[in-house]
Amino acid sequence: MPALLLPEVLEDLINELGKLPGIGRKTATRLAFYILETDKDEALSLAQAIVKLREKIGFCSNCFNLAEGNICGICQNPLRNKKILCVVEDVTSLIMIEKTNEFNGLYHVLGGVISPLDGISAQNLNIEELLPRAKQVEEVILALNPSTEGEATSIYLSRLLKPMNVRITKPARGIPLGGHLEFVDELTLSKAIKSRLDI
Repeated sequence: MPALLLPEVLEDLINELGKLPGIGRKTATRLAFYILETDKDEALSLAQAIVKLREKIGFCSNCFNLAEGNICGICQNPLRNKKILCVVEDVTSLIMIEKTNEFNGLYHVLGGVISPLDGISAQNLNIEELLPRAKQVEEVILALNPSTEGEATSIYLSRLLKPMNVRITKPARGIPLGGHLEFVDELTLSKAIKSRLDI
């Protein structure tokens, strides 16, 4: 039986949707047909939202969080505790910690962890920008994912930070080894942040 030939424009959309994380060919096809069958204004609204996202959202020049402008809302907030800096691997981890309502300091997003197998070295991360910020605070929380790479990055950072006489802590355990902060429930993460340990 010959394969169903889809119009090229529809096939292009399916291929683009299939590039999204967690979206396979079947789901991409279902989404493409949904967009095709939906109201034209709704489809255009989705397309415009994607274009606006790419045009208006960038990274905070201070902490590398997502920002609509040069500085993110957290860095601009005068009510945040500017004496504590929480170092996270990515923006997803930052969002998870924010959801706990347990942390009221500032953040620094590394943009990944040291992973030689993936070709990611310390020079590929936002470490150079972290060091001057760490000199201005009393505590740095290394809230990296408890994976082998996350632990190695924490050790690397703690060695760089030790000479600065800043308190270096990490979230208490309760987060499974090899886990990702994105998948830890808010209560566990909240307790881990509250009961953080000195490194």
